Amino acid sequence: MSEEVENQNSAEEEALRRNLHDVQQLLSRHRLVEDLVHRQEMPRHGLVENLVHKQNLGELTHKLSQMETADIARVLEALPHNESLVVWEMVRESRGEAILDELDDALRETLAKVAETPKRQIMLNAFELHNGRLRQILVESKTQLATTSPIWVDLIAPGVEEREWIKDIFDLSLPDPDDLTDLEESARFYIEDESEQVHLHSDFLLDKEDESRNVAVAFVLHRNILFSVRQEELPVFRLQRLRARIQPGYVNDGKDVLLDLYAADVEYSADALEAVYASLEAVGKRVLSTELTDAEAAKILAAIASEEDLNGRIRRNVMDTRRAVAFLIRGKFLSKDQLEDARQILRDIESLDGHTAFLFDKINFLMDATVGFININQNKIVKLFSVASVALLPPTLIASVYGMNFRFLPELQWQYGYPFSIGLMAVSVAVPFWYFRRKGWLR
Repeated sequence: MSEEVENQNSAEEEALRRNLHDVQQLLSRHRLVEDLVHRQEMPRHGLVENLVHKQNLGELTHKLSQMETADIARVLEALPHNESLVVWEMVRESRGEAILDELDDALRETLAKVAETPKRQIMLNAFELHNGRLRQILVESKTQLATTSPIWVDLIAPGVEEREWIKDIFDLSLPDPDDLTDLEESARFYIEDESEQVHLHSDFLLDKEDESRNVAVAFVLHRNILFSVRQEELPVFRLQRLRARIQPGYVNDGKDVLLDLYAADVEYSADALEAVYASLEAVGKRVLSTELTDAEAAKILAAIASEEDLNGRIRRNVMDTRRAVAFLIRGKFLSKDQLEDARQILRDIESLDGHTAFLFDKINFLMDATVGFININQNKIVKLFSVASVALLPPTLIASVYGMNFRFLPELQWQYGYPFSIGLMAVSVAVPFWYFRRKGWLR
């Protein structure tokens, strides 16, 4: 009997070793193939990398589906922590509770916490230069980031963990995106003497249909690599990534990327100004073509205020960009071509200054015109009350005279005296209204 038990235990141990070996082989091949594809230059690289990723994980998923719950639990206990997390993510949706029942207490508690804690999406992108084009790499781990050779690393709302990756790999301490609101120029644009790191904190315009605001972005030039940190995605950055991926030779280093981001920001501000022009033109037609009610005037004032706010944000945005580009020029670390690009950006900003000033004047004119219509509507009401008060003065006088009731008034003894007085009051009211209408004062 004991021999049968030993044979059974040996068979279970052999099955466990075989399953563990197969899973480790699939995990190892998954990492190896992904690293190989990642380093290869080929058409539609991102699509190929995604297909290979799905294929490798598909083989591992098929292997796990053939294993018993207890076998998966033993494999999870035998795997290193990082590999056990990969396997756990693949099985926890379908068989997670049953597997947890088979695990030892320590590992069960660890994996249960992973299941309860929602995984925060990592928004860290590294951009490598391949054949004159930028290639975007979505980084999901510190190991993956360490294998890249980027000229630009872009972080959106990074946590402490992602900033620690940057510090360990690139020896660079990135600022917290929540601390990017200092308006003092010395704190927004400076160069660290020891490391020669260039730090810039700039505002970029975000113009949405329901709101517009300026979003702070931190830039650091370190070892010819541009690092950018911000709280949310911006249209300017999407445009820059698209152009650099499509057009060969568009950028050559991190400083090129930085200047192109500022140039794209000026272009985006110009597009926003065109939208302000179009909106104010529509508002102007409503103000100048028809008479306005107070409700319509209130809506127009709200629209004008919204466009004034957007125009002010654009003006602040281009002013901040001018300061940043001027700092780069004064720093004397730009190449000859980059200096010319920086000067062109400043010329483009100067061309926008006239437009923002003109829009402010147009906004003030439309605001005054709308307020003028509101005043006209109020004057009509006041005029109506004024005419009514003047028209009612004669009947008031007649009523007060007849109200004295002294005995020498002949109509007191006349049977038609009171009808006569009422008719006299009606005539005294009608005559002023007829006169005011003839003069056109009641139109």
